Amino acid sequence: MEQRYVGKAAVVTGAASGIGRAVAQRLGAEGAKVACLDVNAESAMETAAGIGDNAIGLACDVSDWATVESTIASITEQFGQIDVLCNVAGIGGFAESHLIDPGVYARMIAINLTGTFLMCRAVLPQMVERGHGVIVNTASTAGIMGQPWSAGYCSSKAGVVGLTKALATEYDTPIRINAVSPGGVVTNMYAAFMPPEGVDWNRMRKMSRDNVETAQPEELAGLFAYLGSDEARYITGSIMVMDGGITA
Repeated sequence: MEQRYVGKAAVVTGAASGIGRAVAQRLGAEGAKVACLDVNAESAMETAAGIGDNAIGLACDVSDWATVESTIASITEQFGQIDVLCNVAGIGGFAESHLIDPGVYARMIAINLTGTFLMCRAVLPQMVERGHGVIVNTASTAGIMGQPWSAGYCSSKAGVVGLTKALATEYDTPIRINAVSPGGVVTNMYAAFMPPEGVDWNRMRKMSRDNVETAQPEELAGLFAYLGSDEARYITGSIMVMDGGITA
């Protein structure tokens, strides 16, 4: 395993499971000090324990600014600085748009989009002060091409695409901001996706390829690790699609 992160500190949200856990594990394996954040504190601490002494697990609701601000302050005090932020926390779900509970829609925006912004807002001041830092957000093919029964999810992930590009144009390198845009990935959230009862599932099949397998979280983690490393120094403002060709 390469050691591209020795001497660096990283924060990973959504680190309790799935892509977030895999990203935290990968960065830790490459030598980073890793703060594993999730609303599920117990699972976040399990992720950290599996990484080793160079990791900590903390509870954090990314949609709450006061919590985000205090959590980043605590991590900075413990690690000295934050070099890399990987925003992976997110929620999903299917519902017919004319029936969706507005509160459910708002919650999806709050976590997937606003939460991503709040985490960026919390770490950017120190990155600006140092003149260096990397942020890797999590978008989705759903934010690029759309999909039925997913107004909240598509809106939030399209917002992440716009946020990523906006920040990348605002801050000069070596501060870099990119996003990974996955297709289907073997995670708990992906497994829980169910279409609303009685709808025509063929609408969703139009958005996929039957011969494309879902990716493993560890495959996504490799891309996150690359984008966060110095090897990707010339990449900023990019939405890196990893979807098996769904959007080709």
